[in-house]
Amino acid sequence: MNETQIINHWINGDFQPSLSNRFGDVYNPATGAVIAKLPMGGASDLEKAVKSAKHAFHSWSTTSITKRAQLMFKFKELLELHRDELIEIISLEHGKVIPDAAGSLQRGIEVVEFACGIPHLLKGEFSEQVGTGVDCYSLRQPIGLCAGVTPFNFPAMVPMWMFPIAIVCGNCFILKPSEKDPSCSVKLAELISEAGFPDGVMNVVHGDKEMVDAILEHPDIATFSFVGSTPVAEYVYNKASSVGKRVQALGGAKNHAVVMPDADLEQTANAIIGAAYGSAGERCMAISAVIAVDSVAEPLKEILIPKIEALKIGPGKDPSNDMGPLITKEHKKKVMDYIKSGESSGADLVIDGREHPITSESTGFFLGPTLFDHVAADMSIYLEEIFGPVLVMLRAKNFQQALDLVNNHRFGNGVAVFTSNGSIAREFSNRVQIGMVGVNVAIPVPLSFYSFGGWKDSIYGPLNIYGMDGVRFFTKLKTITTRWPDLDESSAVDLSMPTVK
Repeated sequence: MNETQIINHWINGDFQPSLSNRFGDVYNPATGAVIAKLPMGGASDLEKAVKSAKHAFHSWSTTSITKRAQLMFKFKELLELHRDELIEIISLEHGKVIPDAAGSLQRGIEVVEFACGIPHLLKGEFSEQVGTGVDCYSLRQPIGLCAGVTPFNFPAMVPMWMFPIAIVCGNCFILKPSEKDPSCSVKLAELISEAGFPDGVMNVVHGDKEMVDAILEHPDIATFSFVGSTPVAEYVYNKASSVGKRVQALGGAKNHAVVMPDADLEQTANAIIGAAYGSAGERCMAISAVIAVDSVAEPLKEILIPKIEALKIGPGKDPSNDMGPLITKEHKKKVMDYIKSGESSGADLVIDGREHPITSESTGFFLGPTLFDHVAADMSIYLEEIFGPVLVMLRAKNFQQALDLVNNHRFGNGVAVFTSNGSIAREFSNRVQIGMVGVNVAIPVPLSFYSFGGWKDSIYGPLNIYGMDGVRFFTKLKTITTRWPDLDESSAVDLSMPTVK
């Protein structure tokens, strides 16, 4: 990849130049260098993708589910074959260290594996003789043209949380990946084509808010899937819903780790550090707030400090590094501003990532890990999603106070409790107002045959992403009631509401 490369749209099974004259820069965040140009497309580019998808939908929606499953198996095979290439693309444009990039890719492949079971997943229900001579059955049918807008932090995983299920259900899909790291999505679309999916089933368009608004407003697009920040999730949910689209919009998070006094502190500290600083904290499932209960705060902090200070930070291509850069120079500044805010608010700045040598010495967008202690519940570093390598610690007198802190927060994405007490774990799991809960598991991302989604301001829309909720989202339920009267049966007009007899 060189500085002059243009990453074009993928429409109707091939690369298509943009009709727009606006372009943005794609960076290598580890060096700060521009490595490609990306067209900022709009309504005209989208129209080409919609036309392609509409043309493909008629035949693709009537293709047998067995054939669709076979093609998805082929796509999975190609993902495995191109695994190293995809990992390299993820690391180059996002900055993830190689093991993290590999893990995120694998979690996407797991959803593809789930989608391969679509013949079973689309089985309907059948009831014989619900009334005299009357049978009733249900089936799920494709909904039409579907669209997804995905974030920069998981350029392979999150797209594969959407489009494999959508297309295997018989829909056609238009993906708008993040303008910060778009190449992986284009490569996935190429592999879809290589697997044998018809042209137009999978399309990739590039752009910024102009393209997103064009997708939201297009009358031929039936569903809209989104993963990103809460303000944008709320915006797209309201706008798409107002024009009749089916919407799943996943927003931000402030995931807590509640540490009880009886927790194994060595294991807990390792888990918290991995969840807080992995991917430089650019995860919606990152642990960003620790609530230390009773007397556990000081011994936990004593274990955390040397482990955090020992983290190796550098370019993602070096697999020995623990943490790579942030995505852009602007985002790095935003995170540093949060650190400044926490310091001025009176929180105890235990480790200052701004003082890490790589923060100032590298031309890349690096920031060292940061740890705050004695954080209050009204501080912005606790209330807001920082999306960077900043971990804040609060202290609670008892279990109930810790639970109240979690439940009173506006976000409800993920949470973890660390304890050796089964009764405490069970009570916490039952009473906590959070969508995804881990017991001694720091990042409780459900496996592909469950579904991913939070509560409160972390999601808009009634259905979560992937798993059976994904199948439900990308299909329309139809229920059919049948009766075959005898030829010699007499009938008469009956204006009353039908009842079973």
